[in-house]
Amino acid sequence: MSNTKVTTRERRKNKIKAKILSNSPKTKLLVFRSNTTNYAQLIDPATGKTIAAVADGQKATGTKSEKAKQVGIEIAKKALENNIKEVVFDRNGYKYHGRVKAIAEGAREGGLKF
Repeated sequence: MSNTKVTTRERRKNKIKAKILSNSPKTKLLVFRSNTTNYAQLIDPATGKTIAAVADGQKATGTKSEKAKQVGIEIAKKALENNIKEVVFDRNGYKYHGRVKAIAEGAREGGLKF
């Protein structure tokens, strides 16, 4: 098996998942990014079900990073509505750079603590 971008991301994802699942009773903030859209969701650690989710819709304007920051701010609002103040950030195997970093910064601006 060759080391493509996908397989290396999958390896990083599994390492991160093992650390997060073994140590934390906190709610997980999961990030996914496609070529066009940024997604963030809050996942309950006990049940594994989604509490809240946000995506930057087609109506959003600006660069991908600006849209990602708005996703972070929106997910923070939804978290605070559900009385969630601290989360564990699951970057889903992506490098902490660009849009993933923008979502994290937006969530911190919105009032979440990692």
